[in-house]
Amino acid sequence: MEMVMMLMNYLILLVMVLISVAFVTLMEQKILAGAQIRVGPNYTGMWGLLQPFADAVKLLSKEGVSTRFSSLKIYYLSPVTMLSMSLLMWVSYTFEKGGVDLVYSVLFFMCLSGLMVYPILTSGWSSNCKYSMLGSLRAVAQMVSYEVSMAMVLLSLVWLSGSFTFYNLVESQYLLWNIFLYMPLGYIWFVSSLAETNRSPYDFAEGESELVSGFNTEYGSGGFTLIFMSEYSSILFMGFLFSVLFLSSVVNVMVMFKSVAVVFCFVWVRGTLPRYRYDKLMGLAWKSFLPITLLMFSYHLSMSEMSIIY
Repeated sequence: MEMVMMLMNYLILLVMVLISVAFVTLMEQKILAGAQIRVGPNYTGMWGLLQPFADAVKLLSKEGVSTRFSSLKIYYLSPVTMLSMSLLMWVSYTFEKGGVDLVYSVLFFMCLSGLMVYPILTSGWSSNCKYSMLGSLRAVAQMVSYEVSMAMVLLSLVWLSGSFTFYNLVESQYLLWNIFLYMPLGYIWFVSSLAETNRSPYDFAEGESELVSGFNTEYGSGGFTLIFMSEYSSILFMGFLFSVLFLSSVVNVMVMFKSVAVVFCFVWVRGTLPRYRYDKLMGLAWKSFLPITLLMFSYHLSMSEMSIIY
């Protein structure tokens, strides 16, 4: 009975995430349209509410085309793996009832986010296209750079809460949210989340001006749809994770509203800031974020040891 309840919970969560992905794309189009003083999608359905589903039908009904010299098995497997791993991230947060009780859910998330590099790399390599390969190599270098800083931020929060589970990280904020207590870490996590999900101004893996869409250049129809869905489900999860780590003292409906607000900030940044330069991105990751996170972690470590001594 417990197994059936657990499967039902995750099935409902899977359906809700996929529906949310559709409406996040509509939200992004509407926000960017407002930022650029234009109407945006308003033809399909009332207020354009059916536009994401029309886009999905259009993309999935197109003919799939692959290059002659591509590695077809890896080429078709990479988008499926990418979407599966982005949806699997939602398992890392524990339900109060009917979910997998992961004692080390923070480590599970860190391992999965690190593995997300491989589908991007294989999709660029298997396409046998120089633009795709350049985009995948950029993505690998970018994600490795930012995941080190993200790991140090998580280690600071884990050390202070004394637990590797997200649920306990939420409960440790019952007096004061972490965004006020560790504000520099919150800003670093937000910017690193933008780079982790290949969002503007750090979308170098998909730079349209120089890479013609980057690692997914040779993908169309269903393959492109799966990559697109994995990117937006990752954005949803990173918004949810930001609200869990820095903006919540209890898990309730308000966490979802805060998550949507963070996703709105993701879109707001895209409509406001131009694309960063790649060497500046590497300098920001290795010369600014990493020293700050290391110093903050060392400070928290030393303060906790002094409190134990005294």
